[in-house]
Amino acid sequence: MTSKKLIARLDTLIALLERAVPPAPPEPDFAAAEAFMWHAAAHHLAPVPKVSRVDIGLLKGIDANRDRLMDNTERFAKGLPANNALLWGARGMGKSSLVKAIHAAIPGLKLVEIHREDIFSLPELMGILRPAAHRFVILCDDLSFDPGETSYKSLKAVLDGGVEGRPDNVIFYATSNRRHILSRDMVENERGTAINPGDAVEEKVSLSDRFGLWLGFHRCSQDEYLAMVNGYAEAFDLGIDEGDLRRDALEWATTRGSRSGRVAWQFVQDLAGRKGIHTA
Repeated sequence: MTSKKLIARLDTLIALLERAVPPAPPEPDFAAAEAFMWHAAAHHLAPVPKVSRVDIGLLKGIDANRDRLMDNTERFAKGLPANNALLWGARGMGKSSLVKAIHAAIPGLKLVEIHREDIFSLPELMGILRPAAHRFVILCDDLSFDPGETSYKSLKAVLDGGVEGRPDNVIFYATSNRRHILSRDMVENERGTAINPGDAVEEKVSLSDRFGLWLGFHRCSQDEYLAMVNGYAEAFDLGIDEGDLRRDALEWATTRGSRSGRVAWQFVQDLAGRKGIHTA
């Protein structure tokens, strides 16, 4: 084969390979929005035009947690030392709502949400954010791991810092219904299969220890639930008698079988809808 034919074939092969390789994802435009969704499969940060959130003044019954997380986030925003945070506890008590409300209350921060299924790609996301001029709060809502999953190791590496360390402009906040993130079944399964079961269990249980700030959210009392309802009713000027509001709110909670900030919000949404009042 002549050198010209060989070069022509190589050129053809290179052209085929270039067409087969997907184009590189576009560089993220962090000026496009204040919040982004991370899509691991596409290696893409999608801008969120409008974040679904509640004003921080409407979050009732979680004052101590609000103040601690606000202080931690304000220090981070100023470039001072701050901790990754785990918000754990009862469902519907405002864990993710608090993170989003604090993000809105502190100018200049960018919020990036990552799905728990994409935790394995967290190091890649950190690498994209590291050189940016902005400061980022990464939020993973409802973080947990099922038996057989190993992506928790990616999270552990990020929280531990790894070789590069956590970027100075990134902080990681997670919400979970479990204090230790991992289910008891997952831990017990590891105990039964590992060569050194004690070490394996310790590795998994200690994952939550990598968070420097733990904030516990517990089921609310009846008085706290009614305070939440009253706060929403006043904010949206629902114009309902206090006694009727109390009766209807308690009946709503009874039918739902629980009291929480989420239940209070759902009740007020129903009430506002029936009255033809917009809450958005």
